[in-house]
Amino acid sequence: MSADVLSWSQRWASRSINLRLLLAVLLMVLLALPVAGWLLSHHYRTASVNAFDERLEATLNVVIAGVTYDPLNQQLNYERALGDSRFDHVYSGWYWQITDEANRSVASRSLWDQRLPVLESERVTARTLPGPRGQQLRVVERDIYLAPLEAPLHVSVAARDDDLRENIQEFQQMLWLGLLGLGALLLGVLALQVRWGLAPLRRMNANLRDVEQGRAEQLDTRLPDELATLATSMNAVLARDQRLIERGRHTAGNLAHALKTPISVMRLLAKQLPGESRDTWEAELSRIDSAVRHHLARASAAGEGVRFAPVALQGTLAPLITGLARLAQRRHITLRQTVDSGVRVHMDGQDLQEMVGNLLDNALRWANSDVHIRLQAQGNTLRLVVGDDGPGMTPQECQAAVQRGKRLDEQRSGSGLGLAIVTDLVTLYHGQMRLQRAESGGLEVVIELPVVAT
Repeated sequence: MSADVLSWSQRWASRSINLRLLLAVLLMVLLALPVAGWLLSHHYRTASVNAFDERLEATLNVVIAGVTYDPLNQQLNYERALGDSRFDHVYSGWYWQITDEANRSVASRSLWDQRLPVLESERVTARTLPGPRGQQLRVVERDIYLAPLEAPLHVSVAARDDDLRENIQEFQQMLWLGLLGLGALLLGVLALQVRWGLAPLRRMNANLRDVEQGRAEQLDTRLPDELATLATSMNAVLARDQRLIERGRHTAGNLAHALKTPISVMRLLAKQLPGESRDTWEAELSRIDSAVRHHLARASAAGEGVRFAPVALQGTLAPLITGLARLAQRRHITLRQTVDSGVRVHMDGQDLQEMVGNLLDNALRWANSDVHIRLQAQGNTLRLVVGDDGPGMTPQECQAAVQRGKRLDEQRSGSGLGLAIVTDLVTLYHGQMRLQRAESGGLEVVIELPVVAT
């Protein structure tokens, strides 16, 4: 049970602020408006019924004032006109009636041969009861004492409450339609208010994307006070990270320059050694020099690839490919290239050149007569394919080739760091790389990088 509650809480915690506020507004409207509607409807119904009863009570007082008793004939008389013709029309819905203990009665002409039920009460009492021909009546009645009678008289005034009920029903319909419209208006206005209130957050989010894509260096602090403080703190974190990156790059550069002189001295000393020892020392010094250059290149990469401002793919690689094409021509190798023009990528230009340069250098070293390179954009993905018609590799050799310093043929020149450096750069830019057999029988390297600027 607790796991279910925790799961629900986790799902709710991931909901957007916009959705949370809209749900809160909707809940408020769904709770507040029905309660307000019920209270207004109840108050109006009570007020309408009370007003109707007061009108009947006023008529009741007029009827009481006009009743007399004839002792000689021992009968009740009523001769005063009420001024309302509805009391004279049969079954009009407006009636009055006076009865005594002996069931002698005087009634309005409208009652004809019908009589109203009697409820003895010294106080004015209002109630609803059925009347002639199924009419629903609202009755106001009370007991009075009239000299010289000792027993009380019961006086009743009744009227159909159709108009009252229709009036209440019309008010309720107008009320609920009005509340429905008000609810829709409130939801619309509050939704606009929520959207307007969250606009600085959306602007801040867009600003963050600009920083991530390399189009801006820091967040704009022209925001409301609460967000301006947050943006300032985030800018401080970004500046600190940038300082750490720059410090690491400078440290790596200083280390490389510090090792450069001792390596040069050791090369000079190695030339004075006998032949076999000299070759061994020069090979190891070349390995050290390549490792230093590799880590210096890694340190010069300023973090995640998607944070770089976009650079032109063709313009960045043109000098490199032109130079390697001349090298291929001297080796009697055909270099075929296909590069999408107009493509821009979020990469450091040096990283892009190092990746392509290492792959082409490796392909030219192993190719017999043909090397091809294709760079194509597929959505936001850059697809880089470099292949040759050399001897190729087995699956086991493909796996071993990406290990730093691993060389499959010790008779060929090189430090063995080429594919390992490419692997590191692919990982740095969140890409994928695979080695496979080319159609020409040699090795084909396929790299996919999510760096295309859209």
